[in-house]
Amino acid sequence: MAKKVIIVCVAIIIVLCVIVFGAAWHFSNQLINPKPYTCQVDHFVYCDGIGELGIPYKDVTFKNNENLTLKGWLVPGKSNAAIVMVHGITADRREGLRWVKALHKAGYTVLLFDLRNHGKSDKAKTAMGYYEKNDVIAAVDFLQSKGFKNIGVFGVSMGASTAIQAMASDKRIQAGVFEAAFANLSDLLAEIAKRDFGLPRFPIINAVMWVYSIRLGADTNGINPEDFIGSISPRPVFIIHCDSDDYIAYHHGQRIFAKAKEPKIMRTAHCNKHARAWQSNPQEAEKKWLIFIINLLVPNKILVKNIR
Repeated sequence: MAKKVIIVCVAIIIVLCVIVFGAAWHFSNQLINPKPYTCQVDHFVYCDGIGELGIPYKDVTFKNNENLTLKGWLVPGKSNAAIVMVHGITADRREGLRWVKALHKAGYTVLLFDLRNHGKSDKAKTAMGYYEKNDVIAAVDFLQSKGFKNIGVFGVSMGASTAIQAMASDKRIQAGVFEAAFANLSDLLAEIAKRDFGLPRFPIINAVMWVYSIRLGADTNGINPEDFIGSISPRPVFIIHCDSDDYIAYHHGQRIFAKAKEPKIMRTAHCNKHARAWQSNPQEAEKKWLIFIINLLVPNKILVKNIR
């Protein structure tokens, strides 16, 4: 009888392990090979591409340190300052177009490009910023080769988390704007698992992070922007987050802001969908927020701590 109980217990444990590993493989696969985003006007705004803006641009191509080809658009400006736009997971370079007209009008050159495994750039594993930060650094290399000395980054969602990591490791990036970034990847996945599937953090998310690390060949504990943001100072950062973001909760933005050092600004947008700060009030975004974004690349600019 005791032997049968042991056999049953072992069988149950094996089945549970298979289920947990299967779930971990499935969720890690969604991170590594995300399905392309179906463009919706309320998010991208300009689904048909940069041609909708009616401003000059050039198709550009450059390589990263892994010899992956990255493709993008370069919008020439009148000054020697340039902004690199970094999109989120499943998205592509079109995600940043909503900000481009105002930035172009202000004199900035803007580089929008597709991260690895997105849009028209080369295929590779998506690493939630761990490897993508090198794509951003490659974009900075490209701009520097064109003579630009004042370079900033503007990232959205995973792109914001990626841009934080890139800025922390590359001091040529003089200023950063980060919208709807996650603070900690494991925490974000645990929140999504509980909200969307009713799954517990342990053992599911622990297993997902372990399998994801193995498949990436990287330590996924090294993806958390809140661990990097503090090292960016004294270069200025501007953090934007919707107060009712339905995908990456508002507290992620608060956590990043808390870990950031001066000079820093946080702008809370009143919106209930993910990364919709511009859509929440385009006029305010372009006439008020843009003033701060422009000033980010001005040396020794004193920034207000928090704008509400």
